[in-house]
Amino acid sequence: MAGVKIILREDVPKLGDAGAVVSVKPGYARNFLIPSGKASIATAARVRELEHQKRVIAEKVAKELKVLSAEKDRLEQVKLTVEAQVGEEGKLFGSVTAMQIAELLAAKGIEVDRRKIDLPEPIKQAGDHKVPLRLHRDVIATLKVRVKAAE
Repeated sequence: MAGVKIILREDVPKLGDAGAVVSVKPGYARNFLIPSGKASIATAARVRELEHQKRVIAEKVAKELKVLSAEKDRLEQVKLTVEAQVGEEGKLFGSVTAMQIAELLAAKGIEVDRRKIDLPEPIKQAGDHKVPLRLHRDVIATLKVRVKAAE
């Protein structure tokens, strides 16, 4: 079965990044990618327009990366402290989640989407922890989180 050439408008996992011209099965393009706004049919005019947009987007991304790099430096200076009930051997009653970390950042005046906090599993141990914060696929800040026993 022949594939349909499409232009991706946004990153699609296991298919490609935004702006890529890829070939997919007709049903996938017609039933999912195009109606959801993730892609458009690749005509000659759209491919030429895409080349122009790639140059514009590259400039925009370079500026955005510069801003995010500064934001990363600012975030890495922040130290968060969480007080929690601690049992024997420093184990927490409960855990510290990405949502709690996002709330602590918001209390310091830094708005971060909790989904950008790359915490594979909740923190369940007292002590110092490093939590990755994915600002962009190329920019990852590391937050310092200290979990200590509540008085």
